[in-house]
Amino acid sequence: MGQKQRVDQQPGFVLHTHPYRETSLIVEVFSRDYGRMALVAKGARRPMSALRGVLMAYQPLLLDWSGGGEVKTLIRAEWLGGQPLLSGKELLCGYYLNELLVKLLPREDAHAELYAHYAALIQRLPGETRFEPVLRAFELTLLSELGYGVPLEHDAETESPIEADAHYGYIIDRGPVRDVSPEDGLPMVTGQTLLDMAAGRFDDPKTLVQSKALLRHLIQHHLGAQPLHSRRMFKELQAL
Repeated sequence: MGQKQRVDQQPGFVLHTHPYRETSLIVEVFSRDYGRMALVAKGARRPMSALRGVLMAYQPLLLDWSGGGEVKTLIRAEWLGGQPLLSGKELLCGYYLNELLVKLLPREDAHAELYAHYAALIQRLPGETRFEPVLRAFELTLLSELGYGVPLEHDAETESPIEADAHYGYIIDRGPVRDVSPEDGLPMVTGQTLLDMAAGRFDDPKTLVQSKALLRHLIQHHLGAQPLHSRRMFKELQAL
C-alpha cells in the first residue's frame, strides 16, 4: 500500500467518471502537480451530495483528497468557474483529449507543461472553428511529454537536416528516413511537413493531412490494442 497523503486545493480537471457501488463514483482526474489520479467520490451520486453537480469534465476545479494506495478518497471539489460548457464538435474534441490522457498517461506522474497545454486548450475550444491544428499540436506535446519523442528535424540515418522538398518515411522510435517508398509500409511525409510540425505550424493543408496520419500512426502504436471510442464518434458524426 502506498504512503498516505493529504492534498488540498490542487488544480485539476475530471477526465472520466464511472459508478462505484450504490452511491459513489470513481473519478479519473488530471491534476497539475500529481498527474492522473484515481479518486473515489463517496456518496457523489446521492441527490443531496455536494459533489453531485461539481464533478463535470472540462471544468477547472480545486480538489482535496487523502489516502494511500492506487485509489485515493476525494474529500472536496470546488468549481472555479469561468469556463463555458462544451457542445457539438468542441465537446467531441474534449472527449478525444480526455480519452488520450486516460489511456496514455501513467497514474501519479506529474506533467506540468502538458497540464498547462490541456488547460489552455480546454479554455480555447468554445468558439474554436479550426479544431485540427490545435489537436495536432496537443498530440505532439503529449507524445513528447510522455517521453516517446517525435524526431522531426534530422534524418534518422544520416543525421543531416531535413530538406523541405524531399520525401521521408517515418520509423517509430527512430524518426524520418529518406529514399523509402509507400510499399515499405511506413507513414510518408514531405520534409516541409516535418519542418512545419517541428515549428508548431499546422496551417498548410498538406501538412495538416500528413501530420494527422503520422500522429495517428504513432499514437496507435503506443495505445497498443486499446481502441479510441472518440474516433468512432467522429466518423459517425461525419457520416451524418
